[in-house]
Amino acid sequence: MITIGIDASNLRLGGGITHLQGLIGQAGAEENGIGRLIVWSGRATLNELTSAPRVTLAHDPRLDGSVLGRSLWQRFGLPRALRQHGVDILFQPGGIITPVPVPVVTMSRNLLVFDAQERRRYGWSYTRIRLGLLNRLQRRAFTRADGVIFLSEYARQKVLAGLDRPPRWSILLPHGVNTDFFREPRPARCAGEFSAERPFRWLYVSALAPYKHQWLVAAAAARLRREGLPLAVDFCGPTTWSRSQREFQKTLAELDPRGQYVSYHGHVPYGRLTQYYHSADAFVFASTCENLPNILLEAMASGLPIACSNRSPMPEVLKDAGVYFDPEKPEEIAGAMRQMMVDPDLQTRLATKAHEYAKEYSWEKCARATFAFLTQVAREVRS
Repeated sequence: MITIGIDASNLRLGGGITHLQGLIGQAGAEENGIGRLIVWSGRATLNELTSAPRVTLAHDPRLDGSVLGRSLWQRFGLPRALRQHGVDILFQPGGIITPVPVPVVTMSRNLLVFDAQERRRYGWSYTRIRLGLLNRLQRRAFTRADGVIFLSEYARQKVLAGLDRPPRWSILLPHGVNTDFFREPRPARCAGEFSAERPFRWLYVSALAPYKHQWLVAAAAARLRREGLPLAVDFCGPTTWSRSQREFQKTLAELDPRGQYVSYHGHVPYGRLTQYYHSADAFVFASTCENLPNILLEAMASGLPIACSNRSPMPEVLKDAGVYFDPEKPEEIAGAMRQMMVDPDLQTRLATKAHEYAKEYSWEKCARATFAFLTQVAREVRS
């Protein structure tokens, strides 16, 4: 039995919290070989987590403050806490590690950091500078860490190509999908069953960002409306880049000023997203940069037919269960959406396949493999 520490001090929302919840939910299983699991973070993050047998949620007031305060805690407070609790190995999932007296495993989560072409979409901005700095910090962290977890094979190859030398140990461990999203595919409806009053509803869930291309999906929808196809598109996601929001709003004002068929719902709380997935007829995903697209996995689990970006790693995840398009060409996006709308048999076939593929991604499998890897690295370093 080993004691595992998790430094979650820089995890505040989104997939990082979901990942922690998945790990904690399985930490009490005897077969995982864990004596204790200790999670350090700020109060806001710990409030999102539910403790479990063998799990200690450890709060330090310094983790509620500024980046500087958190950094000072990592540099001076964390090593002291690790010795105090007898921690055998530290997991720092944020992609940056700090000098500590135990083996360290980290995780590659954000592929933007390692994709210079995608970073250029942000122009000369603070975000681009920050991503460039993170590139340097994560390259150093991944070469110095005792182990690195990758979420997709594409991401692993992309990151390793940018390192001076590979980490001592690495492993491919995809995230899971929350069971709330799973729903059997619904019977597809024929094109004649849709009308302006009851349109074919597309859903796109993603933060507004330059590499998500929501405005091009809106342009594709407008093209299909001009062809007479009755459709509507719901966009859900917070704004992470103000220029993308302006570009998107400008497009909507030009194409659908009265909001007849395009709706932007902004940030939707994670617990309410299933309502959108389970009321849609199909899903569209137009990203050009992903590590492991959890949103795509959620759509697959929800039993939706999917029109999808052809950029990696999307085909690695969705496989042959989608209609693919070039996400930077609205005419190709429109073509994929059109093909899906007019062919109910295609909808049923692809939705069924995608739903089955989604079953391969479980938090139980992810957690067990993660704890096994952490245990292995701890033992290898000790020996």
